[in-house]
Amino acid sequence: MIKVYDYLRTAQTYRITVNTTSRTLTLYRNDQWFKSYPVAVGKTSTPTPKGTFKIVNKSVNPGGPFGARWMGLSKPHIGIHGTNNPSSIGNAVSHGCIRMHNKDVTELYNLVPIGTIVKIL
Repeated sequence: MIKVYDYLRTAQTYRITVNTTSRTLTLYRNDQWFKSYPVAVGKTSTPTPKGTFKIVNKSVNPGGPFGARWMGLSKPHIGIHGTNNPSSIGNAVSHGCIRMHNKDVTELYNLVPIGTIVKIL
């Protein structure tokens, strides 16, 4: 049986854009701006890859430095995740991943399904 919440969530179309210059992640719902979040991106030696990807897996409390949630992208070893170092948000410090505050990544995780398009600029 499909719960009403699940039906409404799947009836929505989400997509994500990450701007590595402004270090923001923007969530769109049904092609309308929905919310923006501050993020950390890859440092110069390990930059966040540019391109269009999909969320291919999700994990709750993945452990280590990945904070409260992990959303793996179709680019191997790259994901959107929380952090155990919140002061890193807004900086270019990661090994290519997109870091978010744990409260923000939890909110995003609960909204977007596997298959969501992520465009990194």
